[in-house]
Amino acid sequence: MSAGSLDKTATIDLRRRHIGPSCKIFFSHDPIKIVQAKGQYMYDEIGQRYLDCINNVAHVGHCHPDVVKAGAQQMELLNTNSRFLHDNLVLYAQRLQATLPDKLSVCYFVNSGSEANDLALRLARHYTGHKDIITLENAYHGHISSLIDISPYKFHQLSDTVHNQFVHVAPSPDVYRGKYRADHPDPATAYADEVKEIIDKVHKKGGKVAAFIAESLQSCGGQVIPPAGYFQRVADHVHKAGGVFIADEVQVGFGRVGTHFWAFQLQGEDFVPDIVTMGKPIGNGHPMSCVVTTKEVAEAFMSSGMEYFNTFGGNPVSCAIGLAVLDVIVKEDLQGNAQRVGRYLINLLEQQKEKHPLVGDIRGCGLFVGVELVRDRLKLTPATAEAQEILYKLKEQHILLSADGPYRNVLKFKPPMCFSTEDADLVVEKMDHILTGLKMLNAVNKEKESNKRKVSVTLAPKHLKELNKSKIVLGPKQI
Repeated sequence: MSAGSLDKTATIDLRRRHIGPSCKIFFSHDPIKIVQAKGQYMYDEIGQRYLDCINNVAHVGHCHPDVVKAGAQQMELLNTNSRFLHDNLVLYAQRLQATLPDKLSVCYFVNSGSEANDLALRLARHYTGHKDIITLENAYHGHISSLIDISPYKFHQLSDTVHNQFVHVAPSPDVYRGKYRADHPDPATAYADEVKEIIDKVHKKGGKVAAFIAESLQSCGGQVIPPAGYFQRVADHVHKAGGVFIADEVQVGFGRVGTHFWAFQLQGEDFVPDIVTMGKPIGNGHPMSCVVTTKEVAEAFMSSGMEYFNTFGGNPVSCAIGLAVLDVIVKEDLQGNAQRVGRYLINLLEQQKEKHPLVGDIRGCGLFVGVELVRDRLKLTPATAEAQEILYKLKEQHILLSADGPYRNVLKFKPPMCFSTEDADLVVEKMDHILTGLKMLNAVNKEKESNKRKVSVTLAPKHLKELNKSKIVLGPKQI
């Protein structure tokens, strides 16, 4: 039986029977069965096309022919482990390193972002001889145990979990909703000083910091863009404490931010992390990832005496695919496209902010954009229900978008990099119609509430008692 040949109800039934119930699905009340994809579009079992604004994994576009061809051709020749010499491994490492600052020169190839971040923690602890890790509020770094420990986005959902005593959480550098906001004279220094305070507390308790780890731009945390200079100041504090700085580029690397190939470069040329992790877009859907670090860190890891071997990491097929992805990014100027289309999309969304009070903030770089929805722009009351309503209404219009952040009220744009200005026009036009409908609905509800209060104030208490006795209802229903 070929893939996609089952009836949708049969697929749902088999999934419920054989797939773990904690493995959630998009639009669970009416899930979409996707059987094909190309570029920025996905197709269901009846051929309906959906515009994909979610998949930062299909970086250069779903099923890009150059990437598919590279993988298939290499698979016909050889796929084996990295204990044998093969040109693909070293050529890919060379090409990847050329996109990074010179000191980041040693690669370890693995299979997922989680594997990459787990290895980064091992490298940091071997190099420093320290154990404590500082992470950010609302951070997500992966699904394995070592990473759940440093991912507040995950472990805050567990009421009965015991917090790892070697993990310390610093405030998210969110200048919209966070502790230090855009009106602060120097939010970068203020947020970095919070990290310094954590380091001081660790030292007072006899601990030592091995690493500070951060997504270069927080994704699951709500598309948070750190203020310029924040990473430099944090790195200074961490280095003085004998620790290293790990930049997690799993969600945002490979040109997505438009102006730079890596999101950590947004902080400026004077900032270079000690370890960089990458995944998701690296293989355009093929499971591969990488850790890049300095010679000093790599040599310290080697001196531990333990060989590092990864069965599938850096295999010839994965490296052929990785090379093809880099080629397509350059050939089709996808980094430039991200910058141009991202700027165009943000301008469209800013117009929506002027028109709709529900839109509290627009933030982003390139094709990494967040739209934070709030019911009150002063109190910043999260518009969580409204965000979900927009997602489902867009799905009805065959547009796929997601929401995240601690309140699930931030609409996230992270589409394939071939996303166009026409796609941006379509999405924002549909969002405008939905936001207009929500505005009208809110106005009607406010009027009903106002009428209810007027009736309640106008009637004397004894009359209200009489109404209650006669079971007459005030409010939306007719008296």
